[in-house]
Order: sequence, then structure tokens, then C-alpha cells
Amino acid sequence: MSVTYKQRITEKLTAALSPLHLEVINESHMHNVPPNSETHFKVVIVSAAFEGQRLLGRHRAVNTCLAAELAGGVHALTMHTYTQDEWAALDTVPSSPKCHG
Repeated sequence: MSVTYKQRITEKLTAALSPLHLEVINESHMHNVPPNSETHFKVVIVSAAFEGQRLLGRHRAVNTCLAAELAGGVHALTMHTYTQDEWAALDTVPSSPKCHG
């Protein structure tokens, strides 16, 4: 049985960033792709590793961790990266925009 992109993303982010909370959401169905595709993902991640980092540093950490997936079949990755305090103060995670294509 082959490992899905969702599983690989989850495993890599868990190993690299020890998240307190992690959601890996396949949003491919919202785009103009074949059924059951794994091309568009949204990641919601809360990690102590983000303490003291600006948004760009957090995104770089995620991009570095997932470089192979982003160079391969993953076309788009939306990231919502939070510290534990930011997550606790949050009411909701932003919704993803509708696809224009």
C-alpha cells in the first residue's frame, strides 16, 4: 500500500516540528483536478518551534520540511502557523478561498 501525500506531510511535520496541534486537509476537491487527487493542501500547525519566529520563518520551516512533496505532486500548500498562545486566542482558522480555475 502506498503512502499518500497527506500521510507523508503529517509524518514529516510531526517529526520536524513536534506540533501541539496539526491538521492536514486535502483541498484538492475544491480545484479543477481529477477526483481523488492530492494536489492542494491546507496545513494548520501549532508548534513551540514557532516561538519568536516571524511568519516568514515559520513558512520557511514548513517549506523546508516538505521540499520533496512541493517539488513533486503537491501543487499548492496553504499554511496557518501558530504558537500555542496564538492558537489559544484564535476563534477560527481562516477559510480557504474558492478556486478561480
